[in-house]
Amino acid sequence: MSTLTTKNIEIGFDGKEWIQMIRKKTNRKISIPLLPKAKESLEKYNNELPRISNQKFNAYLKEIGVVVGIQKKMSHHLARRIFAMTVFLFNDVPMEIVSALLGHATMSVTQDSYAKIVNKKIAATMAVFYRGSDG
Repeated sequence: MSTLTTKNIEIGFDGKEWIQMIRKKTNRKISIPLLPKAKESLEKYNNELPRISNQKFNAYLKEIGVVVGIQKKMSHHLARRIFAMTVFLFNDVPMEIVSALLGHATMSVTQDSYAKIVNKKIAATMAVFYRGSDG
């Protein structure tokens, strides 16, 4: 996303704006709906997001981590995983959609990456049945 420009925004099949890019790591096309808050950010910066290095990005994440009390070593990769876990998986977004939005080459990459959070979700879901049983 560090190379995102307005050239990457196209009108999709649904008549709405979508980000269309090729991921450098996998060389695969990704299509992501442009959400209202993201559009606001683009407009704020006159449709060109400021470019920052990965090192600077990670430094900002570390500052945010300190402020919100995250004890882990913050990085772009960890932030991406936290986002996927908290926003997508805890809001019941299907794994196939998470995989597509993250640009994973295969579903197994997504499943391996998020197995722990999926198991926590399973445990939380099954707890409902434990509470309702006699014993």
